[in-house]
Amino acid sequence: MTKPSDITAEGLRVAIGFPSAVMLVMGGIVGVGIFVNPAGVARQLHSPGLVLAAWVAGGIIALLGAFVYAELAARMPATGGEYVYLRNTYGPLAGFLFGWATLLVVQAGGLAAVVIVFARNLAVLAGGQLSEGAVVIGTLAALAMINCVGVSSGNRVQTALGAVRMVAIVAIVVGGLFFATHVHPAVAAAPLPSDSVKSFAAAMVPVVFCYGGWQTASYVAGEMKNPATNLARALLVGVLAVITLYLLVNLACLRALGVAALGATATPASDVLERVAGPVGARLAAGAIALSAIAFLSQGMLTGPRVSFAMARDGLFFRSVAAVSDTRHVPIVAILLQAGWTGVLALTGTYEQILSYVTAMNFLFFGVCASCLFVLRHRDGPKATLLYRVPWHPWTTGFFVLACAAVVAASFWSYPINSAVGYAILLLGLPPYFYWRHQSKK
Repeated sequence: MTKPSDITAEGLRVAIGFPSAVMLVMGGIVGVGIFVNPAGVARQLHSPGLVLAAWVAGGIIALLGAFVYAELAARMPATGGEYVYLRNTYGPLAGFLFGWATLLVVQAGGLAAVVIVFARNLAVLAGGQLSEGAVVIGTLAALAMINCVGVSSGNRVQTALGAVRMVAIVAIVVGGLFFATHVHPAVAAAPLPSDSVKSFAAAMVPVVFCYGGWQTASYVAGEMKNPATNLARALLVGVLAVITLYLLVNLACLRALGVAALGATATPASDVLERVAGPVGARLAAGAIALSAIAFLSQGMLTGPRVSFAMARDGLFFRSVAAVSDTRHVPIVAILLQAGWTGVLALTGTYEQILSYVTAMNFLFFGVCASCLFVLRHRDGPKATLLYRVPWHPWTTGFFVLACAAVVAASFWSYPINSAVGYAILLLGLPPYFYWRHQSKK
């Protein structure tokens, strides 16, 4: 039986504890990218030291972002995450543009890229007998249905799949470091490219794509038990764990394949496990990628719809999206909308196209959200009671804002057309905003 205290003022169920919050953070970050993107980084940098340096740099950016988002969540522990932070700091237009970009570009684009990889790897496991489009539609429909049953149901699925995925990653790390035939260091490296700065910038795009997602757990802060404390702790613990995992995965790939072979392959995880267990290992890798993908999709289908739900409650989106089930206490229309648009993107785009414009848009809003702390600290003063504050602010916060600006610049520098597509979609949100704003005043 549900107690009144277990239901928020918005009608949502409070059901997420600290362990599940940690899994939400890790689940939001660790997707299929870590099984695929190490090859793209090695392809750009050609040096084991630079490859690892890029992943360390990405981890530092993610950790600083976790610091910032932990304080933002402590200040505003309400469902909607970044939408709420931007709305309360810069006004409804900033919040709306974030929600618009999240729905149409960031969240849906990230999910679309992952469901494409999931469908392809599931087809490999099935011997090529499955239709990619059918798998995409069926997977999104199933996950939407699970999350429409209720947050506790979706949360349990996320926790279980996240645990299975971590086991798969550990298998790749152990196999690559201790059981695979190692390459000789003398043949592992290749000459550095002449334009090393641009190459490093290009390599950071797939790196930060892999690290992006720590913020999505804040979307369900309103459905979290003791969010001011649990979300801050979960962000820090989850991000540190992911940094460790990513470095170990890259060390395993470099040790088993060498940087030249790693940069030449499109399937690094399969190649590593094939060196351990032959063709059976390659099929196990395809299974691991499929599990990783379904866990990421499960997490995204749980957290993403809460942004459009919050926008609709503010009168800045279709009012039906704010509908909450009387029995399940979940935003069913928002969940179905997220699943439907994700399917459209997955059926009309490629993994590489989606990755570039998602990264450019993601880090624009990461930086803008981080800047909210400067405004909020000035507005609320130093005596505001908080359970968590960003350490060494304003230096850490300022460095994170500059890092986000650098990532956006790197994305445009390396992939100008795809990045511009994302910003064009963002600007297309202005007319609907003024329309819904006018309607809400009526």
